[in-house]
Amino acid sequence: MDKRVRLLVEIFDQAYRAPSWHGTPLKGTLRGVRARDALWRPGPKRHCIWELVLHTAYWKCMVRRRLLRDAEISFPRAGSNWPELPPRTNEAAWRRDRALLDEQHALLRRAIVRLDPRQLERRGWGGHSKWPVRTEVYGIASHDLYHAGQIQLLKRLRH
Repeated sequence: MDKRVRLLVEIFDQAYRAPSWHGTPLKGTLRGVRARDALWRPGPKRHCIWELVLHTAYWKCMVRRRLLRDAEISFPRAGSNWPELPPRTNEAAWRRDRALLDEQHALLRRAIVRLDPRQLERRGWGGHSKWPVRTEVYGIASHDLYHAGQIQLLKRLRH
């Protein structure tokens, strides 16, 4: 694997699951969170952890769509940016949505690993993004970290 692509994969993984100096990655913030805690809101019209999970999964899917230039790729849940919570918000549904986040991470990771290094400076596709491919990958990693921080804060506020 090209060293530039390897670095992108490393950054992408650190933000989601790998040990890193910044603290708990996104997946780690979800350890031990129960469905009832994932639904808690700090105030009216504020996002809960569950919504943040679906939001981050959605954007992993959209970045993959951009990288692969594949209009057929769509998020498997209703809604965009902030997909709807499932009709039944129980522990089984919470496990499924965490698995959906894992799946979207794995699919995007596979797309990043397969990048041709010559594509890293290629601009966005179909008017969806003005950013180069490498910036999309840095961006989605930063997005994970941003929301990991929010989740950590929500957990502290809840308990």
